[in-house]
Amino acid sequence: MRAMLLAAGRGERMRPLTDAVPKPLLEAGGRPLIGHALAALARAGIRDVVINVAWLGARIRDALGTGEEYGVHIVYSDEGPVALETGGGIFHALPLLGPDPFLVVNADVWTDFAFESLTLGVEADARIVLVPNPPHHPRGDFGLAADSVIRADADRYTYSGIGIYRPEFFSGCRPGRFPLLPLLRRALEARRLRGELYRGSWIDIGSPERLTELDARLRRGAPPAATA
Repeated sequence: MRAMLLAAGRGERMRPLTDAVPKPLLEAGGRPLIGHALAALARAGIRDVVINVAWLGARIRDALGTGEEYGVHIVYSDEGPVALETGGGIFHALPLLGPDPFLVVNADVWTDFAFESLTLGVEADARIVLVPNPPHHPRGDFGLAADSVIRADADRYTYSGIGIYRPEFFSGCRPGRFPLLPLLRRALEARRLRGELYRGSWIDIGSPERLTELDARLRRGAPPAATA
């Protein structure tokens, strides 16, 4: 299975740190954020990795090269000077990802989720990992009924930035900038979206404060606590 790491964003909420350093190269525990994700993919037996780049993309290429340091092989999906958002970025990279289901992981999350455990049945176009709602996203995104992702007014969970997708999930899309959420909702309405709830360690590094907290915990050998 191939994997895609989403690394093209500007990281506006992390400024001024990301004015000169792309967000995936910010360090926690002595390693770039994207380095933690690459190492986790290698441990899961996933060697072929696509990374999309835009803002300061050359810095990411220079830092990671072909991925040999992490035990993976990296190819890059260059989106130009302006990122194509999550949906547009994945769609742009489809020729590099091949015809089979592929894993997608946000490069700015830290987790101990076992990527190799995520599988996709024939009845679904995507399966996403949900987590209990963190303090910065208290309303969540989706509900769960068994392993079906559903609309819900209560008992909602947060999309973790981890999922497995078929290329067919992006059927009808056109090149350009567009978000992923409308496509997730389309698959939900078609009953082609599955999900699972993960209660292990997960953190969205969306602020300098969360980066500092993660760095301190990793340097102490104490990764983030499990989500509530």
